[in-house]
Amino acid sequence: MTTTPAGPLPILPLTSPPELTWRVPGSKSITNRALVLAALADGESTLEGVLHSDDTRHMRSALEALGIRIRDAGPDTLVVEGGRHRLRAPERELFVGNSGTTVRFLAALACLVPGEVVLVGDEHMAKRPIADLVDGLRQLGVDVACPTGCPPLRIRGGRLPGGALTMRGDRSSQYFSAVMMAGPFAEAAIDLRVSGALVSRPYVEITRRMVADFGGRIDEAEGGFTVHRAEGYRPRTYRIEPDASSASYPFALAAASGGAITVPGLGEGALQGDYRFVDLLEQAGAQVTRKADATTVRGGGRLRGVDVDMHHISDTVMTLAAIAPLFEGPTTIRNVANIRIKETDRLAATVAELRRLGQEVTHGDDWLRIEPRPLSPALVQSYSDHRMAMSFAVLGLCRPGVTIENPACVAKTYPTFWEDVARCREASLPRY
Repeated sequence: MTTTPAGPLPILPLTSPPELTWRVPGSKSITNRALVLAALADGESTLEGVLHSDDTRHMRSALEALGIRIRDAGPDTLVVEGGRHRLRAPERELFVGNSGTTVRFLAALACLVPGEVVLVGDEHMAKRPIADLVDGLRQLGVDVACPTGCPPLRIRGGRLPGGALTMRGDRSSQYFSAVMMAGPFAEAAIDLRVSGALVSRPYVEITRRMVADFGGRIDEAEGGFTVHRAEGYRPRTYRIEPDASSASYPFALAAASGGAITVPGLGEGALQGDYRFVDLLEQAGAQVTRKADATTVRGGGRLRGVDVDMHHISDTVMTLAAIAPLFEGPTTIRNVANIRIKETDRLAATVAELRRLGQEVTHGDDWLRIEPRPLSPALVQSYSDHRMAMSFAVLGLCRPGVTIENPACVAKTYPTFWEDVARCREASLPRY
């Protein structure tokens, strides 16, 4: 049973630089994509390495309410009995909490459900825009109602016409992934066009590769993508790799503390774009050893400030920003306007908490610059955002004075985070 410490939680610095193997749970992004694809595949699929978290539980319970059978076959293994013929209108509204992948992916999948599907979330989800996806589905002829431009939204489905749709690319790549996963079941091919630059493109590439793994086909085309019709998805056994966004925390801790931490199962050839976070640590002065099945980050030297574009790995912005006070010289993070519509306005939140900790921070609509200053003890607000809590916990493990206001919010994607921190602390204790 996972236990979450009550907040506020003072973070005690590690006794010495840790040297250990840190096993990161499965990718949330890949788990929720795999659940959708397996739900649509006609037959029994086995998903291994599944992440069990708030977000993935919301996806699972919603799919079960839509008629998909899912059973546990081990601590991190699920068996999904899927097929479009199983889909049915749910008896009640589907609650998605504050899970962006769940609400966006299911908005497109609901087009295939005969009847009405209503997606509702918590008070935070009610502020997260989804109007671009709603408009895109309407361009395909889908009946979608979303009065505020944020959840809740109602979809009357049963068929998904094909054709062309255009969506802004600078808001969320998940809108495109949603259409890509449901699109092979449309009545004709879908011409999915991108207006402007596509944010977080590596996540779209994950979707394309996973759709192909389940028997679909999405081609890159001029101005966007072509989602081809398919007879259906093929059931299969699918292994989910560790979460690269979550791996950024032990990687950052190794670099900032002067330790050496290895994350197994995540190495060269990783699906997830956030794996490139280790490139930034290397640029700052850490040593990175990449193997096919593991990656090790080693600190020990001086870390220097960096000037980086994090547009495509924006879930790791807070991780880098939180350890930037330990660098020599300023750190500038650019081209990240998209983090303003995540679980919270992450750019504003990061600026506020760094300033609370005594740092000199300047910022604009899509950038921030951190000038390291002596750390002031502070209660760091998490804004109910898992990544805020985990990122600043890394800083607290390296320097005294950091307290996390709401440690429980890590359950969204990494329920065992504090247990792994405790194991790391134990590994840092001197041996006599």
